[in-house]
Formats: sequence, structure tokens, C-alpha cells
Amino acid sequence: MSKIGKININIPEKTKVIVSGNILNIEGPLGKKTLNIDTSVFDLNINEGKEISIKPKKINDETKRLWGMNRSLLNNAILGVNSGYEKTLELTGVGYRASIKGNQLNLQLGFSHDVNFDIPENIKITVEKQTILKISGIDKQVVGMTASNIKSIRPPEPYKGKGIKELGQYILRKEGKKK
Repeated sequence: MSKIGKININIPEKTKVIVSGNILNIEGPLGKKTLNIDTSVFDLNINEGKEISIKPKKINDETKRLWGMNRSLLNNAILGVNSGYEKTLELTGVGYRASIKGNQLNLQLGFSHDVNFDIPENIKITVEKQTILKISGIDKQVVGMTASNIKSIRPPEPYKGKGIKELGQYILRKEGKKK
């Protein structure tokens, strides 16, 4: 039995879940999301529009693996259209700045040139101060992937800690040269 898969998902008041064939349409205050769930393997039960449960039709090793994952994807979609997801990045270093120019994020990260990062659709990036970025959206995977792509432009280095990191992320620091 899947520990995660057995738990029912609560549907908030302002959120609607509609099943049509294999496609699950989720509508909430922040937007719409569609999920593809294999109904030949799983049963979806919506109880009075307040709870949704997912159960496999036949329990074997393959369905046990997919059960918890599908439940988590469904839960993340419902939470995303209701409250959204957000990641906060911090730029550390002398002269490191960020600004938004149109549909691009302009980063000055100590290179000889500015780095322009294209902002994906359905993602909102705001620049607070000049060294703090907030990435928000309804899709958890896209928000995390965008944050990861921005962090990979200049990962934090272990000696001075300069680079792009998540707010509150611990950087393992190394000691410099000894005389």
C-alpha cells in the first residue's frame, strides 16, 4: 500500500475539479490546469466536490509505484491553482544586480557582459531591492525549474559565497590559503 496514495485530497471552496475521460480539469482563483491521468489504471472518486481520492484498479508493483506520484501531482495542481507556488532567490556579490526589461530578466553577475534570461509563460518574476528575486506561478515544476535555471547561471562559490542562491540556503564555506 502506498502511504501517500491512501490520503484523500481536500478541494478548497473556490476550486473546481472536472473529470472528462483521461483529462482532469482543475480551475481555481489563480488559473486553470489540466492533468492527464490514466483511467485504465486508476479510479478517481470525487466526494461532493470537497474531497478527491485516487485508487488503483489492480494493485501490483507497477501501480504501487505510480499511485503516490499521481496523488502528489494531483495535490500539487490543486494547491497551485488555489494558492500558487513561490521561490525566492538571493544574489550575493559586489555589483550583482537584477532588473526586468520587458519579458526578460537582466542579470549583472560579474561577467564582462549582462545575462538576459527569458521569462517562461505563466511565470511571474518580481525584483525586490536589486538582489532579491521572487519567482511565482501555479505549476510547481515550472517554478522550480525556472529557479534552478537562474541559479545555474552563477552558482554560489565556496570561498566567498558569491553567486545566486535560494533565500536561507546554506553554503558550505571553505577556508582560504594559509601563510
